[in-house]
Amino acid sequence: MHAKNRVPNSGQSTPSPPASPLRSPRYRPGRKSGRCSPFQPGRTIAHRFSCLLLSVLLRRQRIFLFAPLIYISGMLLYMGTASVDIIPVVKHRPSPGSVYRSPQVYEKLKIYMNADNSSADAILTVWKNSYKGGQWRPCVNKSYEGLPESNGYIYVEANGGLNQQRTSVICNAVAVAGYLNATLLIPNFHFHSIWRDPSKFKDIYDEEYFISTLKNDVRVVDKIPEYIMERFDHNLTNVYNFRIKAWSSIRYYRDVVLPKLLEEKVIRISPFANRLSFDAPPAVQRLRCLANYEALRFSSPILSLGETLVARMKERSANSGGKYLSVHLRFEEDMVAFSCCVFDGGELEKEDMKKARERGWKGKFTKPGRVIRPGAIRINGKCPLTPLEVLSVDFFCFTFFLIPGGELSSDKC
Repeated sequence: MHAKNRVPNSGQSTPSPPASPLRSPRYRPGRKSGRCSPFQPGRTIAHRFSCLLLSVLLRRQRIFLFAPLIYISGMLLYMGTASVDIIPVVKHRPSPGSVYRSPQVYEKLKIYMNADNSSADAILTVWKNSYKGGQWRPCVNKSYEGLPESNGYIYVEANGGLNQQRTSVICNAVAVAGYLNATLLIPNFHFHSIWRDPSKFKDIYDEEYFISTLKNDVRVVDKIPEYIMERFDHNLTNVYNFRIKAWSSIRYYRDVVLPKLLEEKVIRISPFANRLSFDAPPAVQRLRCLANYEALRFSSPILSLGETLVARMKERSANSGGKYLSVHLRFEEDMVAFSCCVFDGGELEKEDMKKARERGWKGKFTKPGRVIRPGAIRINGKCPLTPLEVLSVDFFCFTFFLIPGGELSSDKC
């Protein structure tokens, strides 16, 4: 056996290695049958481009490394050029009762209301007294006993509209002063940013009658003695002011306010609207009723105007025995704005009400996290009635009614 020489000798030739086997005809590159060719006739441009791209990918498999980049680029190109209008939009259908549609409803009902006379006789039964006694009786009785020595003076500032000033300021102030055995100074009315009414207490109510009616229950004066005001430079704004939370209990006044009253002899509470809870002992409720139904009487000019209106309404309501109905709609700018309800004034109305809310209650409706849902408010029945909605009640077709109040929020109602 001879060893193989790896270095060729001179004059001798090394045998050539065996030839590589031929490739199978199925994998021969030159074979075109069954392959996608971009140059075949009858192909569309899209088909040719797809075939060309596929052939490049098959021949150069490294290009698969760039596939994610190509995909992302294609998506960005599509998102930048595609129109969003082709995306289907699902329209939300408002819940029943969440949209103001009274004008449309009234037009449908008006024909039937004018043709229906079935309620003409029933109107006379509306005014019958439902109580067994048949008469209204006073809910409180006046006191005829004397008062002990006063613990000090309470001065409150009445904010809000006329109705709020009466029920939640004056009546509550009388109740608190009587409970604390304090002397109440005639409340001061704020100059309202919407009403812009400079009226004082005596311009609206009979001040002397108010003081005399309460004399055996609560002391009421029109000014604080000079020797006390000297400590505050005769300026009530220098008096200690309590910032009381809304709907505070009467116990809070006893435990927190009374000690300060005994110390200072005069305190100020501003603002005072809605600063006393409805849940109060019978003695406190009695003072509220006494102030509202007995002590508060309108001044002479307002009483004279009221008597004129009553006589006119009775005269026009002869077919119902002189009975009529007075409806305080509260459909004024401040009330509509505070309710956050939406009517049929469009975007202009929304913008005007937004400005009115900011003027009257700065920041109250724009606090972080507060969401206003006009539809839900309307469904819950918390939107003020418009004059048109009052007319839609069939009962009023046979009754004259008076709508008192300020300037309406909209002339389209």
